Amino acid sequence: MAPRGRGPPRGPLLLGGGAPRLMPSPPFLPPSLQVNFRSPRSGQRCWAARTQVEKRLVVLVVLLAAGLVACLAALGVQYRTRTPSVCLSEACISVTSSILSSMDPTVDPCQDFFTYACGGWIKANPVPDGHSRWGTFSNLWEHNQAIIKHLLENSTASVSEAERKAQVYYRACMNETRIEELKAKPLMELIEKLGGWNITGPWDKDNFQDTLQVVTSHYRTSPFFSVYVSADSKNSNSNVIQVDQSGLGLPSRDYYLNKTENEKVLTGYLNYMVQLGKLLGGGDEDTIRPQMQQILDFETALANITIPQEKRRDEELIYHKVTAAELQTLAPAINWLPFLNAIFYPVEINESEPIVVYDKEYLGQVSTLINNTDKCLLNNYMIWNLVRKTSSFLDQRFQDADEKFMEVMYGTKKTCLPRWKFCVSDTENTLGFALGPMFVKATFAEDSKNIASEIILEIKKAFEESLSTLKWMDEDTRKSAKEKADAIYNMIGYPNFIMDPKELDKVFNDYTAVPDLYFENAMRFFNFSWRVTADQLRKAPNRDQWSMTPPMVNAYYSPTKNEIVFPAGILQAPFYTRSSPNALNFGGIGVVVGHELTHAFDDQGREYDKDGNLRPWWKNSSVEAFKQQTECMVEQYGNYSVNGELVNGRHTLGENIADNGGLKAAYRLPGHWLHLQLQGVLGTLPLPTRLAHEPSSQV
Repeated sequence: MAPRGRGPPRGPLLLGGGAPRLMPSPPFLPPSLQVNFRSPRSGQRCWAARTQVEKRLVVLVVLLAAGLVACLAALGVQYRTRTPSVCLSEACISVTSSILSSMDPTVDPCQDFFTYACGGWIKANPVPDGHSRWGTFSNLWEHNQAIIKHLLENSTASVSEAERKAQVYYRACMNETRIEELKAKPLMELIEKLGGWNITGPWDKDNFQDTLQVVTSHYRTSPFFSVYVSADSKNSNSNVIQVDQSGLGLPSRDYYLNKTENEKVLTGYLNYMVQLGKLLGGGDEDTIRPQMQQILDFETALANITIPQEKRRDEELIYHKVTAAELQTLAPAINWLPFLNAIFYPVEINESEPIVVYDKEYLGQVSTLINNTDKCLLNNYMIWNLVRKTSSFLDQRFQDADEKFMEVMYGTKKTCLPRWKFCVSDTENTLGFALGPMFVKATFAEDSKNIASEIILEIKKAFEESLSTLKWMDEDTRKSAKEKADAIYNMIGYPNFIMDPKELDKVFNDYTAVPDLYFENAMRFFNFSWRVTADQLRKAPNRDQWSMTPPMVNAYYSPTKNEIVFPAGILQAPFYTRSSPNALNFGGIGVVVGHELTHAFDDQGREYDKDGNLRPWWKNSSVEAFKQQTECMVEQYGNYSVNGELVNGRHTLGENIADNGGLKAAYRLPGHWLHLQLQGVLGTLPLPTRLAHEPSSQV
């Protein structure tokens, strides 16, 4: 539930997965899965990828929402005609113990509710070395990692061929002896295959177009811009080529432009670049550093023309559909037809091919930048993109370099991360759907889908009630909004195709993992996943496709599909437990559900109708009233400061709307499930009366 992403997926580390590398590889999205590579503007909204400031604000809102739910539940109990029974089941006793141990009863909840509810948990769970943050999401992912490790290391005769490929990939990653023997050789050979790199040896070629084509398709990098296939925002029943801004090595343009504030990070990044160049045989530092500085300066030039995310939130304004011929006129530095035909082969692209472009101004400016830049620097920059993405598949020296830069970037302490955790994360990040059946069978009961569906239904009812209270919304828009809420499609646990071995094997048929060759397996995967992406171009989007793997501790809303997705990985304690009273599940996963539902009506989601099409379906009066409401919220959050850092209220607007919408849905929720208490289904936890409001305050 974070800013949605357009462009190659898995940028910053998601708590639900991803190898701990600087730039994680994209997840595989087979034909039966969602191919929706989108940037923080109009892709799926997910929970995990947030800044530290946003995380703390979200936690505060969740605590308030959960507290309201629990308080109203307690008030509802007062209307029962008989004394509620105390729940003494194993689940209730376990939850009670967890609640008490997580609290800090020495704190006045009226002064500091967060510490009162969660102070005990914070004391018992300090942020581990190597991490910049830690919470219940992190804890659950650690738990899921241990399960995946056991499954990958214990092969059975009943697993499918796709599952075996995941095991081969994992074991190759775990073969440190072989990886240390090869050292930098695999990447050095790849660089030579691409024509060389002036950092590691003399270079004087004229192969800009060829190199750009190969690194874009075979190795899934995005220098200068990103190219991908996704549902057309204005015609959600059709896939279309999309082009967007890309190319920065650091997470945000602000790192490059606010040089005084980020001097330490920029110096650390340059040192990291120089270190990788040396490890790849680049010779002495005096030769490498000036060229790496040129690459950093080029990225800074890209940052200068990159449009800030807060200015990209109105999708009606930034959406432009052009033909390939018009794209050639817009950005003539690229020979677009040869480029597109090469990366989408065997699909034929002609001058009339429709292409959705975001930030036309950026593409025009990046074209000028390319034309005005020396060809050697352009090649150095493109190969650096490749090196940055693939170096973590090499020996420990490269891992150490990554870790050292992360320490500068996020202030994380150096840690000896067990190799198995790195390999589990990377295997899940790449082949998470292939290993999905093993994880689902081990963790997810089939009736959990039905139980979770009931929870979502109740949250939807509460959410629709909240729409009825919006005095600033006109009746026609309110009616359409309720229709959109009713039409939201629920995806729970896992996509059905993964549980059919034949279907799963068909999806991964063209991918081969080689024993003991970790780097080679990763490169094969990049090429394979692009071929799958390209194959989607002439196919219609599938509503049953997924863009998150089953083990992921995460959730998202997709506007072009008008659907919310909750993988099996998040449908576990403390968010959801089959044996727990519904009140606890409402306070856990219910908060997440309410947040995702609200994304359908935040400042970006509201632009999409019930069929997932980008169009102006709100009346102008309601649009203006909505903007007035949100400006107030931008100002409110823009005045919040955490650790001396002001929140960017406009950049976080979508998340703030979702948090507040979830709060209102939670406030109304008890009206729908109070009848369960009246029937004696919920019972009560064996807690002192003054603590009866805590069960869902600690998610």
